[in-house]
Amino acid sequence: MRPPGHPISITEFESDVCAGLAKPGQKELYSKYFYDDLGSALFDAITLLPEYGLTRADLRLLRQHARELPGRARHPSVIVELGSGSGDKAREILPYFAVERRITYCPIDLSVAALSRCQRDLDDIRNLEIIPIEDSYVRGLTSASKFRKPGTSVLVLFLGSSIGNFEPDVAEKFLRAVRGTLQAADILLLSTDLVKTTDRMLAAYDDSLGLTAAFNLNLLARINRVLGSSFELKNFEHEARYNHQEQRIEMHLRSRIKQTVSINRNFSVELEQGETIWTESSYKFYPEQIRSLAERAGFKCELQWIDDEWPFAQSLLRVD
Repeated sequence: MRPPGHPISITEFESDVCAGLAKPGQKELYSKYFYDDLGSALFDAITLLPEYGLTRADLRLLRQHARELPGRARHPSVIVELGSGSGDKAREILPYFAVERRITYCPIDLSVAALSRCQRDLDDIRNLEIIPIEDSYVRGLTSASKFRKPGTSVLVLFLGSSIGNFEPDVAEKFLRAVRGTLQAADILLLSTDLVKTTDRMLAAYDDSLGLTAAFNLNLLARINRVLGSSFELKNFEHEARYNHQEQRIEMHLRSRIKQTVSINRNFSVELEQGETIWTESSYKFYPEQIRSLAERAGFKCELQWIDDEWPFAQSLLRVD
């Protein structure tokens, strides 16, 4: 049986690409389209790089504190992970909940390959039913919530500091949407990367091996593959920069030459030499900003765990 959820619409993909490239001033592409099967594999490799401390900090905090979660969550029957990837972080959490009762784990991702790997790699955990959902976060969470048993709660995991990829107003709107699918006593475990020295932040998005550059350029390759477009990857270069005022890393693709690119023969865009396409924002936070954001979205921040080696926070947010 096909798991609940819907794959990305090619029509929507094309519409988003054309709208982003047609923007006056700064051209853009949505970062959610990074994660086809190749993009997901490249990102998994990036998380292993010495420059990219986010994932290791996330895992350190989980290994230190995951055993405390069952005492905080009130008898969850469903654990949902938004943007699960291969489920390596959930592995640190799930066994503590599945000791005495059966738990339903719903990984949500847009990559079929990541969901298949997740189901394969976590299949050895006893008392665990895995129901992968190929869909967007909120729609997937709505589907997953239907597996809740009466009188139980839902634990939602949003790890990897993925919330940092949203513009601030969109992040708040997203958390409100998540809150809208939950009930009293449900919990969201939210991880966020914290502000640190600029050099350290930039290195995480412009590694010496060039994996992040390949990840960024694969977005253009995906548009070529899916939409029959004419991007020449050799005519673009990866660029990472830090915007101090906005507290965000920005990833761009800079055009090496003046060029014209067509999308599915229905749309074309001209790029000047040196002009960039903005592909991703990665916002960095201070702990108090996370608490304030959570409260505005309808959550109460019960506690925060912070990693000292790579400043990074996990916040336990309860439905208020």
